[in-house]
Amino acid sequence: MSDYAAKGFWLASQPYQENPPLVGSISADVAIVGGGFAGMSTAYYLKKAEPNQRVVVLESEVVGYGASGRNGGFAMTLMGLMLSTTALRFGKEKTRIAHDFGHRAVEHLGEFVAEHSIDCDYEKPGLLTVGTNPAQVKRLQSEIRLGETLGVKGLRWLDASELREEVSSPTYLGARYEDQCALVNPAKLVRGMKTAAEGAGAEIYERTPVLSFRPGRALWLETPRGQVEAKKVVFATNAFSGRFPQLQSKAFPVYTYIVLTEPLSRQQMAPIGWGGRQGIEDARNLIHYYRLTADNRLLMGGDDALIYLGGPLDRDYHTPTFRRLERHIAKTFPSLANARIEYRWGGPVSVPVDFFPAVGYVGNDKRVVYSLGCVGHGVAMTTYQGQMLRDLVLERRTDLTELFWVNRRVIPLPPEPLRFAIGDGLRRTLAAQDAWEARKA
Repeated sequence: MSDYAAKGFWLASQPYQENPPLVGSISADVAIVGGGFAGMSTAYYLKKAEPNQRVVVLESEVVGYGASGRNGGFAMTLMGLMLSTTALRFGKEKTRIAHDFGHRAVEHLGEFVAEHSIDCDYEKPGLLTVGTNPAQVKRLQSEIRLGETLGVKGLRWLDASELREEVSSPTYLGARYEDQCALVNPAKLVRGMKTAAEGAGAEIYERTPVLSFRPGRALWLETPRGQVEAKKVVFATNAFSGRFPQLQSKAFPVYTYIVLTEPLSRQQMAPIGWGGRQGIEDARNLIHYYRLTADNRLLMGGDDALIYLGGPLDRDYHTPTFRRLERHIAKTFPSLANARIEYRWGGPVSVPVDFFPAVGYVGNDKRVVYSLGCVGHGVAMTTYQGQMLRDLVLERRTDLTELFWVNRRVIPLPPEPLRFAIGDGLRRTLAAQDAWEARKA
């Protein structure tokens, strides 16, 4: 088994041919650090806009090795956390703008997959956000009302009996349904995006970690066996942004974990229904998210959001969380209590202290662009965001570059150990609210 295939089901789900690493010194018009959704999309759109520019992508492992190849595969409208959280932080008008962007992002992903014939198990069944206690039900119904005031379309409430017709669980009290949600195999998607970017003329180097970045009259990127002199640089590094001093204070690497069952039989699924194959989340702060794969396995993720002292990037296995996720499968769907778990994995996502994405120039240097803060909802957003990053690189003023999270002031994180104390304190506060609501039910 290749090292990346050990990082989860998606990355092991098809044969993959790696590109060779960078060897020697090269020059580029644009160097992109990171081979995930944002990096592949930016490379593609830059080459489509400026075919004569030399665009190179430097990926430390293989394309999709980070969150782009390990997430749950939900392409959602959501940016940050709930609509109400965004409204509290930025106001209702900016919340509407963010949701409109998310809606377009989901549409764009479907169009991109179709245009490039990417075989990524794409389906668009919508999203059920289920309430499992009265506090969650109240919160979801409030979100629908807020959505209506913002002009959000495609949201509706399902009561317990209506929900049982879609998906049956003894824990469900009702659900908010949103039609604008697609499901994909994310590793297949990002590899298909790699093919599209290379077809447009981008150069992609794998097993090429950037060891140092030196800005000056030229921008220099050092790698183990070579270096790149670039006119412009894009850090499409999300949770791995902490490797670069210029980005360390902008976000936490926060870990989410997933378990995946064996393919499920008709007998196991009969009491559940789920013929619509919708993606599902619950309305906890520290959510559970789950879905069916193309071969009818149940993917269950979430339950906690762990932060580690010092921000390590290799805490991909956490037995206590895996065990809680397995218990949650049995609680949610009793007919699956004995389903065999065949895969367990995890990885970091990028979370700013205000739980909202950030994109822009590094400092006042318009030669250096960054993107981070997906908060676990980056599949559609970062695939679409390549156009935004393209416009920033080319110093174009467009509707995308005028969006409020572009070049916004990100609340800076303090050094360790205070950084860990703040992040873990936020996590414990959210977990305590979840526990209190469950006890009151």
